[in-house]
Amino acid sequence: MGKIKSKQIKRTGKELEKRGIQFSDNFDKNKEILGETMPSKKIRNQVAGFLVRFERQKQKEAEANA
Repeated sequence: MGKIKSKQIKRTGKELEKRGIQFSDNFDKNKEILGETMPSKKIRNQVAGFLVRFERQKQKEAEANA
């Protein structure tokens, strides 16, 4: 699989982040947080994976600015 995610996955991940849900940089923890709220297992896994990359990217930016 590549790093390219669909607009739906990105939009969903960013919307969940705006709602104040705390995600981690661990895929399995993000899957548990999303739980049964996603319509399918495939979409849940894609959103969880996107959120892992998103969180790691935020951490790197914070380290660079510090």
